[in-house]
Amino acid sequence: MNLLTTEEYRALAADMDFATNAFVDGGYRAAASGKTFETVNPATGEKLADVAACGPEDVDHAVAKAREAFEDGRWSRMHPSARKDILIRFCKLLTRNARELAVMESLDSGKTVFDCETVDIPETIHCIKWHAEAIDKIYDQVAPASDDHIAMVVREPVGVVGLVLPWNFPLLMLAWKIGPALASGCSVVVKPAEETSLTALRVAELASEAGLPRGVLNVVPGMGADVGEPIGRHMDIDLVSFTGSTETGKRFLGYAAESNAKEIVLEMGGKNPAVVLDDAENLDRVAQHIVNGAFWNMGENCSAASRLIVHKDVKDELLTRIGAHMKHWPLGDPLDPETRLGALVSTAHTAKVCGYLDKAENVLIGGKADGAFVQATVVEVPGNDHVMAREEVFGPILSVITVASFDEAISVANDTSFGLAASLFTANAKRAIRGARMLRAGTVTVNCYGEGDISTPFGGFGQSGFGGRDNGVHAHDQYTQLKTIWIDLSDDDDEAVD
Repeated sequence: MNLLTTEEYRALAADMDFATNAFVDGGYRAAASGKTFETVNPATGEKLADVAACGPEDVDHAVAKAREAFEDGRWSRMHPSARKDILIRFCKLLTRNARELAVMESLDSGKTVFDCETVDIPETIHCIKWHAEAIDKIYDQVAPASDDHIAMVVREPVGVVGLVLPWNFPLLMLAWKIGPALASGCSVVVKPAEETSLTALRVAELASEAGLPRGVLNVVPGMGADVGEPIGRHMDIDLVSFTGSTETGKRFLGYAAESNAKEIVLEMGGKNPAVVLDDAENLDRVAQHIVNGAFWNMGENCSAASRLIVHKDVKDELLTRIGAHMKHWPLGDPLDPETRLGALVSTAHTAKVCGYLDKAENVLIGGKADGAFVQATVVEVPGNDHVMAREEVFGPILSVITVASFDEAISVANDTSFGLAASLFTANAKRAIRGARMLRAGTVTVNCYGEGDISTPFGGFGQSGFGGRDNGVHAHDQYTQLKTIWIDLSDDDDEAVD
């Protein structure tokens, strides 16, 4: 994609209109209370818009419309190829409006327009298209049975689904959830993060324009207590898929237990290790991966490589090369296409990240903050028990821990309550395979940082989440129920008694 100049992006931003009301049953509507909340550009502190502050009454209305749409079959029983065609048209509209969405996402979240243009928006479109193409390619099964029976195992959409989104990848996490949920035939009620509601509302409008039936995709903005908790407790929601902090994710388990025992899928936090062994090849390339893993999206990433566990024999050289690569990650205006580190999402989150900076005892690189802009920072910690090695910072801070052996490295890496992602760097094939098998994480990359791609399942162990996986055909599992249909073919005459 050809990027614009800073001035051109600023001109687009200045001329941008925002949808601010909830999108329910195919159209925009204000919150029942009439209340709004302010959403701001974190890079400047300027107000972008007043967004509808929805509450339990709005959730009830959206769920009722989603249930109506599901039960009458306007989407759930539509022919698979017809559902696919609508979602493909949806992707075409997203593509036509990609630049608008990229600028809107940058303004609302503080993300760099470079990342929005080159990563978030293209991957959002690719994700929805991938799941759309899978609709008529996932087959049901026939189980082995006697000659007198047919045993069918069929997938059916789970029903009405609540999708609760994080603020760090507003559009991409929306796609990770609505892609397989809509492909499976579910109706959905989306709660975007209150910090980043604008793009979800615009996407819902584009989906309707593409032909998605009314009531199938509903977006209800608002605070967690007013919208998120009512979704979690709602008696007519069949499943909630949540991405966000571990603390908040645990609450949804309680909401489900106290309401209708709805299914809960959780993708939560991480304190992800990047293990560099003494035989790692091409330390310059390793450093490039570490820097990308630690500082991409300002470190506001649940799979960020936030713990560098490095063998003592290569530590100094690797840190030198990391410092060199960090010079290519300038901090500044998110609308400048040369910027690689933008603003943190909010004043509250900036204060949290800076609180961790205050706890750093040995800052090797960076360590300063200016408003919502925090430098990419490398700190050395005395061991894995240090707060900087235990807790998820969710900011651009890399903690370095020194080890002396392969076994120690794996032990330190696994000494965490999380288990989302891990990286292992080694030139020894046996070590690579053994280490990858030993690391307790849902995704393990070898000699690189990454999350796989749309075809590979993404999710965690331990307090990083459970209940399902995003991405791949496995993502469809969480939005469907398996039903056994047992058909008796025996001839009644054969069983007649003389």
